[in-house]
Amino acid sequence: MAVIAMKSLLESGVHFGHRTHKWHPAMKPYIFTERNGIHIIDLQKTVKALEQSYNLVRDTVASNGTVLFTGTKRQAQDTIKDEAIRAGMPYVTVRWLGGMLTNWRTIRQRINELDRLERMRDRGDFERITKKEALLLSRKIERLETLLGGIRSMTRLPDLIFVVDVRREATAIHEANLLKIPVIALVDTNCDPRDVDYVIPSNDDAIRAIKLLVGKMADAALEGRAMRKEEVVEEVPGEARVAAEEPELSDEELLGEATLAKLGGRTTYIAAEDEEIDFEVEEGAEEQEEVADWEEEIEEEETEEEETKEEEAAEEEAVEDEGKFKDEE
Repeated sequence: MAVIAMKSLLESGVHFGHRTHKWHPAMKPYIFTERNGIHIIDLQKTVKALEQSYNLVRDTVASNGTVLFTGTKRQAQDTIKDEAIRAGMPYVTVRWLGGMLTNWRTIRQRINELDRLERMRDRGDFERITKKEALLLSRKIERLETLLGGIRSMTRLPDLIFVVDVRREATAIHEANLLKIPVIALVDTNCDPRDVDYVIPSNDDAIRAIKLLVGKMADAALEGRAMRKEEVVEEVPGEARVAAEEPELSDEELLGEATLAKLGGRTTYIAAEDEEIDFEVEEGAEEQEEVADWEEEIEEEETEEEETKEEEAAEEEAVEDEGKFKDEE
């Protein structure tokens, strides 16, 4: 079953190309005929290319990939933004900055700067500086948000780029080709399709056509995200099963010999067959040893006390003898 019916494509005007004198010869395989000085696009090839691109976007997102939606022309800006937000994907709708892919480290630094300034504003730090400085920082936040707001959530280079209007986004396509990033694009009869990996021959000027095709790419991304969630849900019960199959360890395996000896007394544990087995720890010899140790300690303390008393008595006698000797003198 086709991703989009041929009737929907005809109603949206996807088949209308540019005037014949503006055509690009490389688009000849995708042109069906000419009518009133306008090229008509072969919608059968459009349907096949759209189905291939749909599957590619779905599989890329399902494998935890990212698709960058790009379209800076006025007819496509609102549609690209709305559909990318709906699919949870990054987008570029205002201006493609040179080096947005090839110089990604610098672009990421500017995004971090935007986050830092917004944190300062939210904390109320702008109230502690002069009005002029606060105004300049506010304008900087607005400018960075306008240029980089759509790719703030993108932490790494995208795995796929979807482009509307190949001629207008030539820089984006060139950077993607340098980095070997696959490109899906809506290509009109006046564009060069040779730099595009997955060509969708289509009218890239009609708002209805753009909305139909971009919405279908967003649906593919949503389907891929749903497949990703299903895989995660299926993995969780398997992990729980493995945890349940782990054997339970007995007290003897968990505790050491010294700990079991200190516990003493009568100990019970549950065997693997749910049978209670009682055993006694031999403690008579240990108790006798402890009593003998205590008696030795007490005897040592008593002897020490007697020795101290004898020393004190001897000292007192010596003092008394010295006193008597002085009196006699």
